[in-house]
Amino acid sequence: MDTRRPLVAEALASLSDRECEVLRHLADGLTYTSIARRMDLSPHTVDTYLRRIREKSGARSRVHLLRLAIAAAEEQDPEETTTPPA
Repeated sequence: MDTRRPLVAEALASLSDRECEVLRHLADGLTYTSIARRMDLSPHTVDTYLRRIREKSGARSRVHLLRLAIAAAEEQDPEETTTPPA
C-alpha cells in the first residue's frame, strides 16, 4: 500500500525519468553544479529540469521541492529508508 500523500504520488508519476533522477541527486544533497556534472549536463539544464518539476508538482518553495526529492529517492530504493527491526 502506498503510504505517501496522494498529491506526492501523483506529482512523481507526472515526472520523466530524467526529472526523477535530478530529484534523487537533490535528495542526496548535491548542488545544481554537482548534479550537472554527475548527469553530464549543464547547470542551466539542471535548473530547467527543476523549474519543470516545480511546475508539474506545484512545489512552491525549495522545501516542497526537497520533500518531493526525498519521496522520489525513497521510491527508487525503499529498503534504504526503512528502519531495521530492533
